[in-house]
Amino acid sequence: MEIVKLSLVVVLFFIVLSVQSGEVKGIPPCNFKAVYVFGDSNSDTGGGSAAFYPAGPPSGETFFGRPVGRGSDGRLIIDFIAEHLGLPHLSPYLDSVGTSFRHGANFAIGGSTIRNQNESMSLNGVSPFSLDIQMIQFNNFKARTGYLYNQVKGHSQRRNLPRPQDFSNALYILDIGQNDIAAGFRMKNDSAFHAAIPDIVEQLAKAVYNLHDQGARMFWIHNTGPIGCLPVTLHYHLKPEELDSHGCLKSQNDFANEFNKQLKERVIKLRAEFPDAILTYVDMYAAKYELIGNAKQEGFFDAADICCGFHEDDIHVYCGNKLKFNGTEIYAGTCEDPSKYISWDGVHYTEAANHWVANHIISGSFSDPPMPIKHACHKPSLE
Repeated sequence: MEIVKLSLVVVLFFIVLSVQSGEVKGIPPCNFKAVYVFGDSNSDTGGGSAAFYPAGPPSGETFFGRPVGRGSDGRLIIDFIAEHLGLPHLSPYLDSVGTSFRHGANFAIGGSTIRNQNESMSLNGVSPFSLDIQMIQFNNFKARTGYLYNQVKGHSQRRNLPRPQDFSNALYILDIGQNDIAAGFRMKNDSAFHAAIPDIVEQLAKAVYNLHDQGARMFWIHNTGPIGCLPVTLHYHLKPEELDSHGCLKSQNDFANEFNKQLKERVIKLRAEFPDAILTYVDMYAAKYELIGNAKQEGFFDAADICCGFHEDDIHVYCGNKLKFNGTEIYAGTCEDPSKYISWDGVHYTEAANHWVANHIISGSFSDPPMPIKHACHKPSLE
């Protein structure tokens, strides 16, 4: 047993060295033909805009030159992942105009939670498309596209449909949980929320069960980021003792860390339950926290600065909106150079920050096991 453990340590050591060099020697890259994404606004590429209210300017200005349904000035982390894998940006499942699902689909919707909340989009921004609903949508999507693919003939009729054989060779990304933690804050009952975390994690595990039943075998599971570092929170009056060394709200990050701890433990158990699957746990918290802690060294302004929005003197106007205050209209416009900011709108990241995080996670530096995303179809081998 000790020899097996030592062998695994040696294997992981060499994987880490390979990751740092940007490649894994002796292991061919995966040829992912499709990516399927489930999550919230961190990965929403237009589903929320299709379902509710279209995102307006100045969102999308940096890369797309127009609003495209993303909570950013440009691309999201999932966009950079798709590009890295040689795939086009993913079409939102709910977007019916000009979409192609040949290389996957994005079921992520802004405001979504893992566990169904007794709240609403109009009340506090909580989406009705919780993770269990996204699973129902995926199951329906897979069944219907498979039927249509077999009914029609010829490339021209099939070109926007996923190939049935690609579902089992696709990468499945789960990027959700931040809004469950935010919902916990609204409970204003720490003990009750801590008691709810195991069920939240189990609901995510049920999604993995469902996807596995549908043929999924390669999973890339993000933990939740440092929610206590979101600038929109930090613009409220906080006491110095409430903040950590990076200026983040300790109590909120404690919740995120507890959720992440239990999520990682559950992922480890899922590996034992599904020996035919590859489950990669991605530490988004560590990646984003590293960026926040080294903002100026990485070429950004202070991590608490917000590019788009007005948050001063207890007046909060979110990106692209207007508010009349004491007879004066306040417009929450954008900054001069979004590439210098980590935070786009106080909650979501700029394209530049998303690019930084994406570059660090796709290398495998923040993954368990430490495997680059292009090799996320392989397990560490003892041979």
